[in-house]
Amino acid sequence: MKILKHLVIVFIAALSITSCFEDNDDNTISANEISDFVWKGMNVFYLYKDNIPNLANDRFSSNEEYANYLNDYAAPEDLFESLIYQRQDVDRHSWIVNDYIALEQFLSGVFKSNGLEYKIFLEPNSTNQLMAIVRLVLPNSDADIKGIKRGHIFNTVNGTVLTMTNYSTLLSTDNYTINKATYNDNGTPETTDDVVISGSESITLNKLEYSENPIYRTEIFNVAGNNVGYLMYNGFTANYDSQLNDVFANFKANNVKDLILDLRYNPGGRVSSAILLSSMITGQFNGEVFSTEQWNSEFQTHIQNENPELLINRFTNTYNGTALNSLNLSKVYVLATRSSASASELLINSLDPYIDVIHIGDFTYGKYQASRTLYDSNNFERNGANPNHAYAMQPLILKSLNKVGHTDYYNGLTPDIELKESYLNLGILGDVNETLLAAAIAHIENSGKLITIQSRPRIDLKLIKDSNSFIPFSDDMLIDKDIPEDILNKIHFK
Repeated sequence: MKILKHLVIVFIAALSITSCFEDNDDNTISANEISDFVWKGMNVFYLYKDNIPNLANDRFSSNEEYANYLNDYAAPEDLFESLIYQRQDVDRHSWIVNDYIALEQFLSGVFKSNGLEYKIFLEPNSTNQLMAIVRLVLPNSDADIKGIKRGHIFNTVNGTVLTMTNYSTLLSTDNYTINKATYNDNGTPETTDDVVISGSESITLNKLEYSENPIYRTEIFNVAGNNVGYLMYNGFTANYDSQLNDVFANFKANNVKDLILDLRYNPGGRVSSAILLSSMITGQFNGEVFSTEQWNSEFQTHIQNENPELLINRFTNTYNGTALNSLNLSKVYVLATRSSASASELLINSLDPYIDVIHIGDFTYGKYQASRTLYDSNNFERNGANPNHAYAMQPLILKSLNKVGHTDYYNGLTPDIELKESYLNLGILGDVNETLLAAAIAHIENSGKLITIQSRPRIDLKLIKDSNSFIPFSDDMLIDKDIPEDILNKIHFK
């Protein structure tokens, strides 16, 4: 979920907090209390438990062996990382933090940000020097107040040229100064003479507490005699579900016949919000299967035996007792890119068996797994959390499937109309001439026929980093459903 722009996670190298275990001879064995929470939480919930031998229920023959195992790790983070399945290739998204207050703020939309979102590219004809191009400026943020616009370029921070070795350090601080730059192609189609020129205008940016409204922009266009709604939605954040319903009330009141949903920079968020938005787009599928869930084999078996409905997420027609404003559409246009992840992909994938989803843009990120916040309590909930520390985990606990079982889209979802953004000519978001939006409008004007859209000539830049990828949890898909105590008690390692 893209709502925290700066979360500091302080790693503790050595911990003295201990808990006690009784072995078969009733001898007291000391072990790290936080590491005990880490192992037990991962043993119960981790999606890839079956692939990690150290998480097997019969891994330890005695409490003493278990305590010795925990004490082999200098810090809970080390233990946690040792239990992750294929960090680079499969599980890129499980995390642990030592401050769950900061995590909760992160997940609810309170964070520190200067309001700048950007992509970092290699400068032309360089193997080391970098430039950043602004793709989005958050409203009323420090960057917005100081006049930074989408498409602005900078290649120095605090007077230092950005390079492959220093960009992460320079851009991770709460305060820094950038110099606006220009891209000069010297009037030729070749890139061999292209240069980036740093200007004299400097802007100091400060990361301040910020609460992002994911409803970035809404418009209603008249296309071929019908009203077309446009919504740029940048995060599935439960705090704004009611306001989202109000947006659809306006669309409904204006007899919107087509909808363009812009998720190009939406890295995800809560499954519950994805269900609500999908139900507002449709409305005719109330109670039908939106998505299903696959947990680790032990959890899956117990849920199927005890409460199989828990594995199913269904379309709805209400939100907190209030009727949803649904458009009953049979087709939706979704603008999505590599920056569209998790809950954004869930929406596309889950709507696909029911209505015509016209995906315009690029392949999406490829995250089909969901996580849950685990606290050090008897049932891993916030209530009753151990007062001796503030650690929490956000491990992957399930993967989502649509109604017909489609999942594991590791390489992302395939666009119907492939059209990449040109970062040297981004256009204005919500403007009918902006490339991706123009493609959707052209498709509507052509009575739903797939058409070939040619964007303006674009220079292929080598992408190094997306600003959101600096942020832990930025592309999480979060579930918050209650798990019945009886199921949890049967699984919890004793």
